[in-house]
Order: sequence, then structure tokens, then C-alpha cells
Amino acid sequence: MLESPAFQGGTPQMQRAEGEGRVATKARDGLSVLDTLYQSGCGKIRVPRAYGNWLEAVLINTSGGLTGGDRMAWSAVAAAGTHLAITTQACERIYRSSGGAACVASKLTIDAGARLDWLPQETIVFDGSVLERTIEVDMAGDATFLGLEAIILGREAHGEDARSAMISDRWRVRREGELLHAEAARLDADDTLARDNLALLGGARAYGTLCYVSQDAERHIERLKALVAGHPTAGASRIGDKIVLRATGRSGYHLRKIIMPAIAALSGAGAVPKLWSL
Repeated sequence: MLESPAFQGGTPQMQRAEGEGRVATKARDGLSVLDTLYQSGCGKIRVPRAYGNWLEAVLINTSGGLTGGDRMAWSAVAAAGTHLAITTQACERIYRSSGGAACVASKLTIDAGARLDWLPQETIVFDGSVLERTIEVDMAGDATFLGLEAIILGREAHGEDARSAMISDRWRVRREGELLHAEAARLDADDTLARDNLALLGGARAYGTLCYVSQDAERHIERLKALVAGHPTAGASRIGDKIVLRATGRSGYHLRKIIMPAIAALSGAGAVPKLWSL
């Protein structure tokens, strides 16, 4: 009798989700249109009808969520003179791990005079989950990048705070090969100091980082500071052509109330992606 591959050596082999998606734009008649679209596994990309001079791409994980050992890889290229806006169909979910981390890697390339808005909806982490996430951005000197990553710790309606979740986030943004923004954030399981200290999360259930890199950064910073002035758990700062906004919230809804006006102010579309409001 042949042994099933799922039980080789008498040990159950867990099924793992693997997905990959790639999208690229090109310029045609003054518009940003689709040039390349590739998808495999549970990684899918849809391109809705555009109502402006940008191309919108929607990332979808058809597995319904990720757990330990799952892998997702996204890559996007905004070709010279184009505008690519990327979001997700829904919030990604990271479930309890039985071993290993759920890994999500994103690689973004922005050519001369192009713009890329990376605006996925929040990632919800559950108790016992392990997430390792990386974002690599390579941009031309006159390109524009707007990027967001946000985390919700557990489901508030269920009284969860995902205290046993582990999260590792790594950003690298390079312009003309020069490292312009680098950060590595880590939240360990049962890390009381990080969760409760007022200098860190201060008991927040949600947090997010918004990064904007453009030659016109100076023009936006005062407006952003005014937008977050009424929120003691948010702040924006500028160094050269880079703006970083960080915010925490007592819930995902509270965090959205802070970051959505900031996205609208910086977005090339002048608003958050429509899927955020559905």
C-alpha cells in the first residue's frame, strides 16, 4: 500500500499556502495601463476599471488567511511616468501557528517620474500567530512612494488582544540605490513592556506606519501635522524628502480615523482606495 505524501514517515505533513503575484504598468496615450500580470497559488491580482490616470491593483489571498509555514510574495513595478495604486480586497489574517512563521515579502520598483501607492488594508493577527513581513522599495530620484502597513492585535469584538502573537516587520526604501528609510520592528509574545509602556504601544490594539518619499514632501508636512494634532497617539515628522507618520489606536476603527485623512492628503488619487470603504 502506497503511503500518502501527507503522512510520509508516519508524521502528518501540514498543507501550506503559497502564493505569488506580480504586476507592472506602462504608459500609453498619457494613461497608466497594465503591462504585466502574473499570479500563482493563492496569490491573485485583480485590476478594476480605472477612473483616473492611475492603475489600481487589488491583491487577494484566496486561502483566506496565513499561518506558520505559509508564504506570500508580491512584486510591483511602476514604469516611467506611470502611477500604480495597490490595495487589498480585505484585511489579511494571520492565524495561530503550529510551527514556523507566516512570511510575506513585497518588492516594489518605481521608475523615473513614476508613483506607487502601497495601501493594503490592515493585517489582523490572532493569538499564537507568528508573522515575518518585509518590504523592499527601489525608486528613481524623481519618483514618489506612499506606503502603509498597519496591524490590528486580535478581534476586538471577541475580546482578543493577541498577547501571544509575534510580529517582525522590516522596511528598506532606497532611492537611486541610497538607503533612505530603514526600520525593523519586532513584537514578541507576552511582551508586556512593548504592549503597555506609554512610550511604545501604551495598551493600543492597533498601530500603523505611513511613509511618504517624494521631492514635494516639504509641501505636505504641515498639513499632516494639523490632521493628527487632535490625536495624542499619532505624530508626523519630516527628514528631507521623507515623511513618516506613526499612529496607534484603541481599535482598528480608531486607527482608521487617524490614518485615512492622512492617506487622502498624500494619495495621488486624493482619497483612500474604494475597497477601504466597502
